[in-house]
Amino acid sequence: MATERKRIGLIVNPVAGMGGSVGLKGTDGQAILARAKALGAKPVAPARALRALRRLAAAAEVELLGCAGAMGDDTASQAGLQVTLLASRPATATTAADTQAAARELQARGAALILFAGGDGTARDILDVVGDAVPMLGIPSGVKMHSAVFAISPEAAGQLAALVATDRDGKISYREAEIMDIDEDAVRSGRVCARLHGYGRVPFERHLVQSAKAGGITAGAALDGVCREIAAEMLPGVVYVLGPGTTTQRILRHMGLAGTLLGVDAVRDGRMLGLDLRSGQIEELVRGQPAQIIVSVIGGQGYIFGRGNQQISPGVVRSVGRDNIVIVATQQKLASLEGGCLLVDTGDPELDERLQGYVRVRTGPGQSAMMRMAC
Repeated sequence: MATERKRIGLIVNPVAGMGGSVGLKGTDGQAILARAKALGAKPVAPARALRALRRLAAAAEVELLGCAGAMGDDTASQAGLQVTLLASRPATATTAADTQAAARELQARGAALILFAGGDGTARDILDVVGDAVPMLGIPSGVKMHSAVFAISPEAAGQLAALVATDRDGKISYREAEIMDIDEDAVRSGRVCARLHGYGRVPFERHLVQSAKAGGITAGAALDGVCREIAAEMLPGVVYVLGPGTTTQRILRHMGLAGTLLGVDAVRDGRMLGLDLRSGQIEELVRGQPAQIIVSVIGGQGYIFGRGNQQISPGVVRSVGRDNIVIVATQQKLASLEGGCLLVDTGDPELDERLQGYVRVRTGPGQSAMMRMAC
C-alpha cells in the first residue's frame, strides 16, 4: 500500500532579519521594526525563503500548506509551487500571533514539517504552540540565529525539506535542538543575555543543519597575543572593519580604543572612524579605499559571515576582497567545530561560492591554521 505524501508546512516571517543590516540586532516588536524601516532596512526573509523553495521544487514534488500573501503563498508562487492555503489569515502587519496561529493550524492539518523563514524569535513562537509534536526547520533569515533549528543556508533548508517530503522508509533521523531566547534590549546595550527557551525537533543531516552557538572557548595568552599582533600590524591609510565579538574588542583595546561588543566598528590610522555602523555606512567607508575586514568565528557553528554581522554586507565584502579578510580564532574554538569547516551565508549565493576554499585563520602570535570555508 502506497504511503501518503507528506505535507510540508510553510511559514515566512516577512519582517525577520530586517534589523541586521542597519545594526539593530533584531526586529522583535513593532517599534524596532518601524525604526528599521526608517533607517532604510529592506525585507530579507522572502528572498531567502525563495532560495529554499526553489531548491525544494527542484528536488521533490511536495504538498505545501501555508498562509496567504507575504507569509507564504507569494514566495511559493515565485518558486513555482502551489500552496494549499490555511484558514488563518495574517494581518497586513504580521505579528507573532499570526505565526502562532499558522503553526497551530499546520499541526492540526498533519504537517510532517514546519519549514519557516525567520530567526530565533520565529522559532520561539512556533515552539510555544507545537512543542516537539511537529518537527521544524529554519530557513536562516533572522539577525539572531543562536538556536540549533536552522539549516546552514537557504538551499540546505530546501534540500532537507525535500528529503523529509520524500522519506517513505523512515531514513531521516531527528534530534532535539536548542531554541534560545535572546533579550534584544540587552544585546543593543552590549550585553548578551540568552537563555534556553526549550527544545524543538529537527530533521538532522550533519552537513545541512547548524549547531547551537557555543560559548567562547578562550586560550587567554594565545588569543591576547594574536590580537596584540594584529593591532601592531595595521597599516597607515587602511580602513579596518571589525566585526562583533570579544576577540575584535581585544584588538581595539590593544589600540587604546573602545568599540561596540555586538556592533561593527571601523578604524584607520589608529583612530575610530565609526561605532556600531550600518551596512550603508560601511560601504561608504570602504568604497575606493584600501580596506580589510577582521572577524572572529562563531563557536560551535563556524560562521564567519551571516550570523549577527549582517552589517558586513555582500557589497562590503566585494569591495574589500577575499584576500583582505582577516579571521581570528583560537585552536580550541576551531577544534570544537562540529563540521570541521568555516561557513559563510552572506545573503548573496554567488559571493558565497566565490568565498569558498581554504583560508588562513590567525590562532596565536606567529601561528595560523588553514581551514576550509564552505557555504
